[in-house]
Amino acid sequence: MNLRSALAVLAATLGLAAPARAAEPVKIGEINSYSRIPAFTLPYRNGWELAVEQINAKGGVLGGRPLAIIARDDAGTPEQALTAANELVRREGVVMLAGTYLSNVGLAVADYAAKRKVVFLASEPLTDAMVWSHGNAYTFRLRPSTYVQTAILAREAAKLPAKRWATIAPNYEYGQSAVDNFKKLLKAARPDVEFVAEQWPALFKLDAGPTVEALEQAKPDAIFNVTFSSDLSKFVREGTARGLFAKRPVVSLLTGEPDYLVPLGAETPQGWIVTGYPWDAIDTPAHTAFVSAYRARFHEDPRMGSLVGYNMALAAAAALDRAGSTKTPDLMKALAGLSFDSPTGTITFRAADHQSTMGAWVGKTALVNGEGKMVDWRYVDGAEVLPDAATAKKLRPAGKQ
Repeated sequence: MNLRSALAVLAATLGLAAPARAAEPVKIGEINSYSRIPAFTLPYRNGWELAVEQINAKGGVLGGRPLAIIARDDAGTPEQALTAANELVRREGVVMLAGTYLSNVGLAVADYAAKRKVVFLASEPLTDAMVWSHGNAYTFRLRPSTYVQTAILAREAAKLPAKRWATIAPNYEYGQSAVDNFKKLLKAARPDVEFVAEQWPALFKLDAGPTVEALEQAKPDAIFNVTFSSDLSKFVREGTARGLFAKRPVVSLLTGEPDYLVPLGAETPQGWIVTGYPWDAIDTPAHTAFVSAYRARFHEDPRMGSLVGYNMALAAAAALDRAGSTKTPDLMKALAGLSFDSPTGTITFRAADHQSTMGAWVGKTALVNGEGKMVDWRYVDGAEVLPDAATAKKLRPAGKQ
């Protein structure tokens, strides 16, 4: 045997003896306000971690490649989010960006995605601008938007005898859009209503005493509230102490989510009309399986963030498998019109505006055994209240459908 033949035999032998190389993971870059808003974002991270584990246990994506999500903290600022996005795309080589919580942060990352030509799956920011006035071809949004949730609440508000309304909302894009939508939708349903007071506290800087006093002086028949997190707790505590909510209906965005009800605890106001997530009362097989797996894995109850994080990973995996590749044009085509199964039913990303049809629960707050709960609830699919495809297209910038 000559030297060349001997080397060939040796190479073949070594090749047979070497274990098969593990498939290269498909990496998604996730950005969120983990240090700024942990009450929502830490359960959210648990949700996507659980989904990734389940996806990989079933064989991963793209015919056997493991799915990997690389997370970065944006600390609630657009600047830090953009730094994280750039690092994830340039250094980590992620095929898609996902996440963000605050609307201004989400819009900044959406703009980055359009400039860098990378897909962005916006998990949580609620601003309508994300898919309408500032929508772009690369950005898709998962959570039910500000419009969807305010439309659901406006329907309920229109049933109340109240004519004089006051509003309170954080003074940034999300709060401004929520109040604007609520006013327009309620006035359309009830032309006799009027808005007699507005309060615009800076985000997470609510001075509850003067704010509650100003609302009380306006003598409204009802209040529309958009505060959340620590601002909500301060508003509830001070408003209850000063009698602001006595015999006065409150319609409140997001307050029925356990992410905010749990911190309120025994201070939970009773009878507020809210959007939220009554996780412990949804008894469909798919949702029961999700709750069981989540509690077994993390030894705690799921929150709204948990469901959103879980759905984000499911949507990303479904998009990859539908695309059949990690190329951006293929992922964009795959996400437009994509339907996937979630713990609460089928969710579709509308091709017209890239908004998903994930819906919201509407009901009332109650104090049950010393804990805040959401009762008398029903689920409203996003498709029920979203504008039709033709209208949605008109709301987007020309050429960015």
